Order: sequence, then C-alpha cells, then structure tokens
Amino acid sequence: MTDQLIIFDTTLRDGEQSPGASMTRDEKLRIARQLERLKVDVIEAGFAASSQGDFEAIHTIARAVRDSTVCSLSRANEHDINLAADALQGAQRARIHTFIATSALHIEKKLRMTPDLVFEQAKSAVRLARNRVADVEFSAEDAYRSDEDFLCQIIEAVIKEGATTVNLPDTVGYAIPELYGAFIKNIRTRVPNSDLAIWSVHCHNDLGMAVANSLAGVKIGGARQVECTINGLGERAGNCSLEEVVMAVKTRRDYFDLNVRLDTTQILAASRLVSQTTGFVVQPNKAVVGANAFAHASGIHQDGVLKARDTYEIMRAEDVGWSANKIILGKLSGRNAFKQRLSDLGVMPKSEADVNLAFAKFKELADRKSEVFDEDILTLVCDDGTAPGQDHYVLVSMKQHSETGEMPQASVVFTMNGLEVTGTACGNGPVDASLKAIEVHAHSGAELVLYSVNAISGSTESQGEVTVRLQSKGRVVNGVGADLDIVVASAKAYLSALNKLHTKPDHVAAQG
Repeated sequence: MTDQLIIFDTTLRDGEQSPGASMTRDEKLRIARQLERLKVDVIEAGFAASSQGDFEAIHTIARAVRDSTVCSLSRANEHDINLAADALQGAQRARIHTFIATSALHIEKKLRMTPDLVFEQAKSAVRLARNRVADVEFSAEDAYRSDEDFLCQIIEAVIKEGATTVNLPDTVGYAIPELYGAFIKNIRTRVPNSDLAIWSVHCHNDLGMAVANSLAGVKIGGARQVECTINGLGERAGNCSLEEVVMAVKTRRDYFDLNVRLDTTQILAASRLVSQTTGFVVQPNKAVVGANAFAHASGIHQDGVLKARDTYEIMRAEDVGWSANKIILGKLSGRNAFKQRLSDLGVMPKSEADVNLAFAKFKELADRKSEVFDEDILTLVCDDGTAPGQDHYVLVSMKQHSETGEMPQASVVFTMNGLEVTGTACGNGPVDASLKAIEVHAHSGAELVLYSVNAISGSTESQGEVTVRLQSKGRVVNGVGADLDIVVASAKAYLSALNKLHTKPDHVAAQG
C-alpha cells in the first residue's frame, strides 16, 4: 500500500476508440507531450499490433517522452508482446500492458477457449513480457463479471510470473460504486501475493458512474492506479475522466489521504487540445473543464463568491488552468510574445517552421478581430489540417448567397489531389449548399451523421469551430474546422473529414 495514486492515461489508446476520434502520429505526439507536461505517471500510447501507424506512433512517443512511463497494449500472445516491446525501444521507462478476457461470457462467446487455456495463456504472456521489459501490467478483461474463484487463481499466477500491476476493469460499465469497491477489496484479500503488485481500476461510463466506481475502487478496494482519459473520452459513453478523478482526490484529500503528482494547472490545456484534435466538444457543464465549471448565474451565488470564494467554489479555477484574463494578444503583439504564450498553453509546435506558420495564422486572425483569446491561439495550433499539398482535398476559396425567400447558393473552389475544381449547388441554407457544392466533385457517398458548431470564445467576433462526422462503408471519421465565418468553418470541417476517409484506417479496436 502506498499513499501515491498513479494516474494511467489511456486517451491515446482507449480514448481513440471513440467513433471518429482516430489521430495521426503527429497529433498523438502533441497530446503525449501535453500529458507529460501534466505529469501523468503512465501514458498508454497505443496498441502496437493494431497497425503500422499505431506502432510508429508508440515508437515516436517512446523516444520523445522522458518524464512519464510509456505503455503499449498487447493481447496475450507472443506476436503482440514482441511488437509492443519493439515499439517501446528507446523509452526512458517502458511498460507492456497485456490482457485477456476472464469472464465466462467472453471466454465462451468471444475467445471460444476453455478457462484452462486462458489461464495458461495469461501466465505465458506475462512471462514473455517480463523477458522484454521490467514493468508489466496484466488486465483481466471484463473482470467485474468474472467468476471470482477463477479470477483469484489467474491473478495469483500472473503476479508469480512477474506482473507488477494488476488491473480489474469494469469493461462494460456495469458496476455500482459500493459493489465495485468491495469486489476489488475481496480479490486483493483472497490473492495471497497481492502485496507484490499495484492494483488498478479501469471503469467505463455506460451508467454514468465511471469516476465514482474508480474512486470506490481506490478508497474501498485499495487500488493505487486509476486508468482514465482526458475529458472522459472513449467508446460508447466514454471512460473515467482524468480531470474529475484527480481533482476529487486533491480537493478531498481529507477523505482519500492520497497524493497525485500531476501539475493540475495543465489540465485545461490538455482538455482543449484533446477536444480540438478529436472534434469531441466538451459540454459547458462538464466538471472541472466545462465552460460553466466556475461560472455563477444565481445572484445569491455571485454575492457569496464576491464576498468569499469558498462559499460556492471548492476549487480555484487557476489551479486547473483557467485564467481570469483570457484576452492575451493582439495584432501588435510580436513573435516572441506569441511563442511564449504557446509555451504557457502547453502547445509549443515541434519546429521553428511550425511556430512561424502558427504566427502567420495568428497575425491574419488578429487583423480580422479585435481581441484574440487563448481559445483562438489553441485553435490555430491544433487545426487538424496538414500543410497544403499533403491533403487530398484543400479549400481554396468560396462564396455563397442567401436572402429571405430565395434558395441559398454556394460556390466552392478546392483542390482534389492538386487539381483545382469548382463546385456550385443550392441547399436549404448556406452551409447545406456549401457541402453539396463540395460533393459535386468529391462524390464521397458518405452519410453526415453529426454537424456541431461551437463558439471558441464568448463574443460575436468569436471563431466558430465546426465538427463534422461522416460515415462511409463502416468507417466513422470526424473533421474539424475553425473560422470567423461559420460557413467557411463548415467547409473546412467537411473537407477535413473527407481527407480522413481518403486515407486508410490507422488502427483497429482493442480491449475496453
């Protein structure tokens, strides 16, 4: 037992399994660097065996990150474990996270194995992983719905083989806090060598209790690692939210009596980076990182906060990265001031050329609006479009006409594989017309399953950030675009999504 709570972030692996949330290698590296600034203990960078792209992303992150353990997921077989170990070459601290399902339902219906074979495969996998790295985590997938006698046997065996961390996930979000905490405690009590490993929890949010279940696993069950994601990102209803767990433990240290090493002032920057990279907008009333998290509308509340903050605020907004003064730069600001602000926000580009590109975008934006906010700066740097010429589809220019009683029209000029084309169409509104104009030449056949608009900052001069989700032939992708003109932002987002559909998928789904 230790008074240190280990934060294991799986945004880049389990969080990426959200439909449309797949990320490029550079996007993953950018988020990994921010997680390192946040001082996350373990970064699960991906699933090396899922694709060459994921292997390369893990390898890149392993060589770049020095202050956090870098982890790769692997199934319980020799092929996956060797790929994970190879991907982690060069890491300052490397971990292989191997898993196999242990519930009767999964063993029979999914694995189509016998419990004895699962038992032997788990032992063999941990033994193989331990021969490649010193830090090995074993997960019993669907542990909460597993037979406890069998679970105890398999956990005892993998610890004997050298597992340093044991994870008992609530893979399908079925648990109730009190019951899950008691479940973790019972298994730990029954396993004779339980003191030789760190115990971990990994909870999904299908019933809205992922954070509560994780904290119960810590307080009642004695777990000392929580597996979580930024903004609770993840497939179905998502994962346990990192920012909520961390701030609960820090705010209620009187109850949990645990330390976390995270630099919480980096939480908001991480939240915004993940949101703008994936296109998954954070709801305004989201705890800790939502736009309304520290807003007070009630007159009684406002009066109380003005007299004494702690009357209605249990955390300081500054402690999680909120700034009282969001207006930071203008058109007269120089490159050094801009570069310093990028560093303060935790999104420093990887090269001077990228800094120059972002600064040029900033100057262009500053000429068009009087006040430039932190949110605007983040959008400039986190724009998920690559440099012109690298995308199949690139927006050149557009115009649209809309007036009361007339059918809106739009004309969009864009390049397809370097060749300039012009599409013209009518629609139910300027956005609809613009997207139909693109389809005149794109012929994607994709279904638009989500169109979302978010104001980046709180004024009529705000940039609009548009998220478009497309589905085609079983693939789901998100595209994100930002501009002062919401119609232009919509076209950028649509083209961004089309570019993702044009590329091959980068990974396959893994354990939840």
